[in-house]
Amino acid sequence: MAAAAAAAAVGGPQPPQPELTAPGLALDKAATAAHLKAALSRPDNRAGAEELQALLERVLSAERPLTTTADGEEAAVAGGGGGPGAAEEEALEWCKCLLAGGGGYDEFCAAVRAYDPAALCGLVWTANFVAYRCRTCGISPCMSLCAECFHQGDHTGHDFNMFRSQAGGACDCGDSNVMRESGFCKRHQIKSSSNIPCVPKDLLMMSEFVLPRFIFCLIQYLREGYNEPAADVPSEKDLNKVLQLLEPQISFLEDLTKMGGAMRSVLTQVLTNQQNYKDLTSGLGENACAKKSHEKYLIALKSSGLTYPEDKLVYGIQEPSAGTSTLAAQGFAGATGTLGQLDSSDEEDQDGSQGLGKRKRVKLSSSTKDQSIMDVLKHKSFLEELLFWTIKYEFPQKMVTFLLNMLPDQEYKVAFTKTFVQHYAFIMKTLKKSHESDTMSNRIVHISVQLFSNEELARQVTEECQLLDIMVTVLLYMMESCLIKSELQDEENSLHVVVNCGEALLKNNTYWPLVSDFINILSHQSVAKRFLEDHGLLVTWMNFVSFFQGMNLNKRELNEHVEFESQTYYAAFAAELEACAQPMWGLLSHCKVRETQEYTRNVVRYCLEALQDWFDAINFVDEPAPNQVTFHLPLHRYYAMFLSKAVKCQELDLDSVLPDQEMLMKLMIHPLQIQASLAEIHSNMWVRNGLQIKGQAMTYVQSHFCNSMIDPDIYLLQVCASRLDPDYFISSVFERFKVVDLLTMASQHQNTVLDAEHERSMLEGALTFLVILLSLRLHLGMSDDEILRAEMVAQLCMNDRTHSSLLDLIPENPNPKSGIIPGSYSFESVLSAVADFKAPVFEPGGSMQQGMYTPKAEVWDQEFDPVMVILRTVYRRDVQSAMDRYTAFLKQSGKFPGNPWPPYKKRTPLHPSYKGLMRLLHCKTLHIVLFTLLYKILMDHQNLSEHVLCMVLYLIELGLENSAEEESDEEASVCGPERCHDSWFPGSNLVSNMRHFINYVRVRVPETAPEVKRDSLASTSSDSLSSLQSSRRPKVLQRENSGTAQVFSLVAERRKKFQEIINRSSSEANQVVRPKTSSKWSAPGLAPQLTTAILEIKESILSLLIKLHHKLSGKQNSYYPPWLDDIEILIQPEIPKYNHGDGITAVERILLKAALQSRMNKRVIEEICRKVTPPVPPKKITAAEKKTLDKEERRQKARERQQKLLAEFASRQKSFMETAMDVDSPENDIPMEITTAEPQVSEAVYDCVICGQSGPSSEDRPTGLVVLLQASSVLGQCRDNIEPKKLPITEEEQIYPWDTCAAVHDVRLSLLQRYFKDSSCLLAVSIGWEGGVYVQTCGHTLHIDCHKSYMESLRNDQVLQGFSVDKGEFTCPLCRQFANSVLPCYPGSNVESNLWQRPSNKSIQDLIKEVEELQGRPGAFPSETNLSKEMESVMKDIKNTTQKKYRDYSKTPGSPDNDFLFMYSVARTNLELELIHRGGNLCSGGASTAGKRSCLNQLFHVLALHMRLYSIDSEYNPWRKLTQLVEEVNSQQGNEEQQPEVPILYHDVTSLLLIQILMMPQPLRKDHFTCIVKVLFTLLYTQALVALSVKCNEEDRSAWKHTGALKKNTCDAEKSYEVLLSFVISELSKGKLYHEEGTQECAMVSPIAWSPESMEKYLQDFCLPFLRITSLLQHHLFGEDLPSCQEEEEFSILSCCLGLLPTFYQTEHPFISASCLDWPVPAFDIISQWCFEINSFTERHAEQGKALLIQESRWKLPHLLQLPENYNTIFQYYHRKTCSVCTKVPKDPAVCLVCGTFVCLKGLCCKQQSYCECVLHSQNCGAGTGIFLLINASVIIIIRGHRFCLWGSVYLDAHGEEDRDLRRGKPLYICKERYKVLEQQWISHTFDHINKRWGPHYNGL
Repeated sequence: MAAAAAAAAVGGPQPPQPELTAPGLALDKAATAAHLKAALSRPDNRAGAEELQALLERVLSAERPLTTTADGEEAAVAGGGGGPGAAEEEALEWCKCLLAGGGGYDEFCAAVRAYDPAALCGLVWTANFVAYRCRTCGISPCMSLCAECFHQGDHTGHDFNMFRSQAGGACDCGDSNVMRESGFCKRHQIKSSSNIPCVPKDLLMMSEFVLPRFIFCLIQYLREGYNEPAADVPSEKDLNKVLQLLEPQISFLEDLTKMGGAMRSVLTQVLTNQQNYKDLTSGLGENACAKKSHEKYLIALKSSGLTYPEDKLVYGIQEPSAGTSTLAAQGFAGATGTLGQLDSSDEEDQDGSQGLGKRKRVKLSSSTKDQSIMDVLKHKSFLEELLFWTIKYEFPQKMVTFLLNMLPDQEYKVAFTKTFVQHYAFIMKTLKKSHESDTMSNRIVHISVQLFSNEELARQVTEECQLLDIMVTVLLYMMESCLIKSELQDEENSLHVVVNCGEALLKNNTYWPLVSDFINILSHQSVAKRFLEDHGLLVTWMNFVSFFQGMNLNKRELNEHVEFESQTYYAAFAAELEACAQPMWGLLSHCKVRETQEYTRNVVRYCLEALQDWFDAINFVDEPAPNQVTFHLPLHRYYAMFLSKAVKCQELDLDSVLPDQEMLMKLMIHPLQIQASLAEIHSNMWVRNGLQIKGQAMTYVQSHFCNSMIDPDIYLLQVCASRLDPDYFISSVFERFKVVDLLTMASQHQNTVLDAEHERSMLEGALTFLVILLSLRLHLGMSDDEILRAEMVAQLCMNDRTHSSLLDLIPENPNPKSGIIPGSYSFESVLSAVADFKAPVFEPGGSMQQGMYTPKAEVWDQEFDPVMVILRTVYRRDVQSAMDRYTAFLKQSGKFPGNPWPPYKKRTPLHPSYKGLMRLLHCKTLHIVLFTLLYKILMDHQNLSEHVLCMVLYLIELGLENSAEEESDEEASVCGPERCHDSWFPGSNLVSNMRHFINYVRVRVPETAPEVKRDSLASTSSDSLSSLQSSRRPKVLQRENSGTAQVFSLVAERRKKFQEIINRSSSEANQVVRPKTSSKWSAPGLAPQLTTAILEIKESILSLLIKLHHKLSGKQNSYYPPWLDDIEILIQPEIPKYNHGDGITAVERILLKAALQSRMNKRVIEEICRKVTPPVPPKKITAAEKKTLDKEERRQKARERQQKLLAEFASRQKSFMETAMDVDSPENDIPMEITTAEPQVSEAVYDCVICGQSGPSSEDRPTGLVVLLQASSVLGQCRDNIEPKKLPITEEEQIYPWDTCAAVHDVRLSLLQRYFKDSSCLLAVSIGWEGGVYVQTCGHTLHIDCHKSYMESLRNDQVLQGFSVDKGEFTCPLCRQFANSVLPCYPGSNVESNLWQRPSNKSIQDLIKEVEELQGRPGAFPSETNLSKEMESVMKDIKNTTQKKYRDYSKTPGSPDNDFLFMYSVARTNLELELIHRGGNLCSGGASTAGKRSCLNQLFHVLALHMRLYSIDSEYNPWRKLTQLVEEVNSQQGNEEQQPEVPILYHDVTSLLLIQILMMPQPLRKDHFTCIVKVLFTLLYTQALVALSVKCNEEDRSAWKHTGALKKNTCDAEKSYEVLLSFVISELSKGKLYHEEGTQECAMVSPIAWSPESMEKYLQDFCLPFLRITSLLQHHLFGEDLPSCQEEEEFSILSCCLGLLPTFYQTEHPFISASCLDWPVPAFDIISQWCFEINSFTERHAEQGKALLIQESRWKLPHLLQLPENYNTIFQYYHRKTCSVCTKVPKDPAVCLVCGTFVCLKGLCCKQQSYCECVLHSQNCGAGTGIFLLINASVIIIIRGHRFCLWGSVYLDAHGEEDRDLRRGKPLYICKERYKVLEQQWISHTFDHINKRWGPHYNGL
């Protein structure tokens, strides 16, 4: 077909081509290509060029429709007969051939690669790729490296992390603009351009001809495929279809870019060549197809709202809002100025420079925006049109990758960047319309971050293409589409518009790509400088910022709860942070030095203009509208932050950038409103607005936002306070907080604006705010390191923190270039200075701790700052937590025993510019407030708390610390306290005002108040808080003369509006309250009836403090001035004893400071102390008042009672939990003991934990043990060698499960089943190594009928539990341990009566007979009692616990032998597991914890009861074979066709033991038990001898045979191993067992020479496992304790304990195992009988016969796989590993830690019958328990049956923390202790008990 197509393409009516048209010649492409290449290489190559053009016309014509159209034949014809896809393939084949010029395409690729001078890596990746970022090496914060370059470079000790790319990126290795060269990897270190030869001309010659056509063809396809959708919604289906069809073409281009630099530069030429583009795409000429294509292109442009400049006609007529872009004309002209009409003159030519992609320059002025940025696009090269279509198609991944792959080419990089900028506005429009805006945003940023991170490039584009103008304009346009009218302040007449946070644009963060680009370019100094110098841009930008000013306005709901809680607030906070704050931080980072003062002046100037416009737009006068608050004041914050920077870094004079007083008054209103609203929200006054308002208050102070929100606000208020009149400021604060009415001396008042229940917390809020305002120094003089330290201390004081949470909680400067980067040097050094590291510890409960940092003692002592803590707490409880920890520290260090108050902390000195702030502390208004509050507290007025007192004292102390030094004692004494007795305070200095006595106060009180006296003392009274203004006139004049109030009188003349404020602020006594009947909040009708009363006070602040001291200490005259005893105190006042303490200490400290500041105060204090009077009791208390007081008191008492009860309850609960959950200490478990220890009790008594009754378990009302049944494969994981298995981390390493215990037992069973009778095989072994049922109990018992009703109630309980009641799961009603069944307790005593225990003197022969008889009796199932029913049902539960495949091993399904095997194997599993829990041996002896809570005794009863239903035919009972000699030997040979029974020597002795015991009627007699053990030991010992004989070689055997034979006739022959061994060897030599030993067998023979010692050891080791299990069994059945012993004597001790050895047996001489033998029949006879069975088998199958004899009985303890030290090794291998089922890389890979299998978590590819792979694997590998390490998250997940839980991580970083989901990407290291804990939980089967958070997995993991 290809040849035909070629012929069709080349032949035909083209210009004559003599060489090619030889008729009938089947041309192949390669030949054609070679010929053309030759033709083109000639000097005169015009003919060749035309020929090639014609060929390409034919091959690459875009006339073929892309999709399968209705006229399919046409497509077929054009495509040379193939299907629709065939033609494109054909075209690609041609291109490849032509490029290669006749050679092979692969060789061509290799040839081009050889000329690759790649100094850059440039690898492009897409989302979810794992890359690295090294902050040490990065210059730009966006720097990233691919894994290969990272590992090849040297980054040891660097601050790097691994991250998952969100949007995609490219590797920067080799790019010195973005990273330091020291970090380049080995490949990109060499500047290799020097040694790369020049590219030969003819190599790429064809490419230069072919590629333009190819790219044009692609563009034509894109034009064809794009259909402008009818309703502005691109139908993504169609677009994707087109893209899918173009996949091969784009991939071809992508492959070309990967050929290296040489090919890239050809592509660059092609893409940027304007001539080529013009020739091919202009649409002129006769080619109809091209014309049509060009028309489609123009239509697409037009429909995108873009005009094509040449198109004069269109251009002239069109309105500015061309096409669909009506953004500009959407009626916001009012907000943004009228839009200038476009001048239709074509400015293209005046531009002068015909640079690439130039547009006409745009002048931006504040009133008009030039439309052309938004609406004109002209394409001059392939690159530009390609980008246009890329945007149109919404950034298909393949196209993006192709465009980015080209970036290593410098020329292309510049061209592409300019093109990108040129299309910027168009990108924004497409993004806004897109449905997939998330994906699209990621792709945009993927491109832009590569372009704009490079400072050189960004600067160039800024200069040549007006990048900044474009960006700002585009952002402005984008936001204009979602503006609404602001409702702040004056709803009707407001002209201000704000963004609507409910719009998708903000809610979905659609704007972030544009903003992030803007932030990115502002991080470059050269670009930022241009921005800060350009006044027009600054105006536009402030205009943009003002859109956010006042957004998301909250109005307080006063009546109904709001119906719909809007969640838009998060969008608002994100928008302010990203669109306003981050660019601000970017700009600030370039204003660090003095030379940049001008920039700050610019910003501040335009900011103030914008603010003035804003105040005008919202009609703001002087009062904020009530009950509304917005948290968004970005203009205020810009202003504040630039002021701060100006003073801190640029040494600007603050006053030169501050506005007039009036503007300052306005500026402070809204930030203050926010502070007051915070207090209201915390006082639950906004509760009807729903939870979201709390969310806003929390977000506002949260660590990521606080330094762009609350910090600038407080700073701005500090600036205003330092420049405004202090009285005015203080009174504004109390008014905003609505507590003015509270500040009265009267005991009752009426608050017109606040409910009584909110008064206290609002007052606390106001005082706390003042304390913060006056003591915070974040922007007032602290250095960066001090700030960091203060922040860190505050966070650590609240709670111990992990390293990462500290990083997260410390508000870093959001601009990444700012210096204090998290993890930077200063961070680590400050951290080590203030905190100690607490390594993670492990509690037995299994709760996982992380590495924590905790404050050092000296930090608590000197640096704990409650103010900073209050400022930074998101949750109020954190403040309490900090105080509790502080208290604990003081108690522990013995510094203060009681309940301390927050300590007073010395502050950093104020920067001189802000000295005015301290005037707040020295203004009369504040002093009156403090005096009033002290008085009220002393008089016990309601609504005052300790917190209020604390803050009042804090303010007084601040005032004393910051007092102006001007007060001289002499001057003060001249104007003594008598001078102004009728005013509040004489001056404004706190130090002198403290001692000023106030005699009378006139108050306005409700008429009902007790203070109302009818006689008027007006003449003598002092000014009262609310006296009328007339009495104050002279005072005002007096102060104005002193010059303090001058400023205000000026303001007054300028603005009459402020008259009221000014009057208030320049007069003393009535500052705080002015009767505001006209105000908006209280209707005149409601004004309470007030009357004036006069109170006698006669106190000063000092006297109040001293009385307070008495009140707090509860003693009269408790204060004694310390300096009277020790005059030193006054000289050296820094006394540590006052640093920490409660209110009493605080008062003492203040009095001392007051005395220090002035001698007068000292005298006054001494005087007061001399004539102290008891505190004045309140006059009379009326009934009404009493009632309210009582109510308060009762409330208080009730609260205390409740606290007490709760505390008591908690401690009870704690103590119960300690006893109940105490897994580790068995001693204090006595109450839960199942068995009762005194032997004389005949019947066991059980307590039911549900009904609480005690009693025996009976047939009709049985009691049961709460048990958890679970299938377990832990035993199967034992291995026989000590070397631990490692997790594979390379392809070579593999784990084969051949050597596990389970595998070995499986092989053995199947081998037996091949040769022997099935029923006999099933008695010869145990199963349950995999999927065995393990039974465990918490030790609590309950009546089974109680349990049933309990289950019923659980079933009806609708609460979602973590378990499924339908599966019988529940939690123990007492200790809440997980359980799923109840094991009935067998009636009767638990401690066998002595009768059973007494050793009888019967001979072993008699006992053997008895055993046989007892086994022979059929066990009739007891009558239908409740007990027997329960026994049956629990047996069913046990069976159902494990899967069928782990129960059915028989060849005939459902045979009773199967059940029989399963039942005794359950006993075996539980015994073996207990042995493992004890560490694999019984050396520790005693009743360990496992034994304590064991339910084996009850389990045995249940099993025995069921086993006795299957009586073994006495013929086949192995007991016979063990104890009798069988005469008729020949019977077996008779029936050859029947499979023989398993020879007794192949039987597993432990299994035989369990069968024998469970076949006996219960309870078992001790002597019967011993008898069984003795008999079985003989068999075991014989097996050991046989195994030994097989293990050694021929010579050894003959030697032993000889030595043993000599001793055969000695008396102890039957107890000598040499004799027995020699006999076994001679017997077995009769068969073929030893014969087969050829050379291949020698490998198996152990090379060691056998000495008698080693033989003895071998025999003992062979027998030990049996002895251990038997001893455990004896311990459980007969309650005997296990002896403890050394490891070497374990054998002898256990054999004594089992009665195999006489107890008086002395072990002086070396112990010989054979001495335990006690043969029931002559040893040699029975051995020869056993050997005969073997011989008859080995006749035929010697090999297998031998394999079955050697049993491996020494299993090591099970372990999980050993993990590598560093997590990265696991991650790098597994996260790219492909799944074995579907060969794709799974999204969530996981690996099983038990067997190392690689699985997909939740992978649908590997699903089998609705089970996902992890669940399936957990059933196959762990019988329902799976432990998986999730590769991408570093966490371990546990699957247990139908539930799963996240266990935690065993990999921690250098700071002892987990990194779940690898979010931080720091290096992780194995934590061995955690891994041990995990392994322990696996082995002890306690996952269910220890891990609490379980959920169902629905088989979906």
